[in-house]
Amino acid sequence: MKKIVVPLDARTIQSLKAGQEVLLSGTIYTARDQAHKRLVETIKARKPLPLCLEEAVIYYCGPTAKQKNRPIGSCGPTTSARMDAFTGALLAKGLRVMIGKGRRCPEVKQAIKKYKGIYFITYAGCGALLNKYVRSAKVIAYPELGPEAILKLEVEDFPLFVAIDARGRNIYGQD
Repeated sequence: MKKIVVPLDARTIQSLKAGQEVLLSGTIYTARDQAHKRLVETIKARKPLPLCLEEAVIYYCGPTAKQKNRPIGSCGPTTSARMDAFTGALLAKGLRVMIGKGRRCPEVKQAIKKYKGIYFITYAGCGALLNKYVRSAKVIAYPELGPEAILKLEVEDFPLFVAIDARGRNIYGQD
């Protein structure tokens, strides 16, 4: 398993291949449907974003409340296809790294290839287990969205698989 550290530079992203297992350490941000909608609205309004997309890793996750002796509750991935309508705009604005679960639409796969990004997946159904890789969690934007607020997470050896690499190859075959 390859260990990688955020921020991921272009060289690191290019070196990763579909199907490869990695352990990610550093800062990642949670964002789900409503946060994505607000980010795109902010881009369209030409206002400043609450995070720098060029260095961001966005994790499609809406964690549960903090657990005793842990900085976060269950934090498993949500279905990535729900973010597909917003992904192109975020990639065009500088986002390169996403984490979720499941397939992406053809337009997102092409955009990942065009912008030389990468899409990781992680273990679905294991949110309670994944919280052991989170060292800290802090709301940084849209607190009124509750579990859909954007959180800044510090993770260590967070387990991932490359689902779609920067060349457009993916683990789901030719779909």
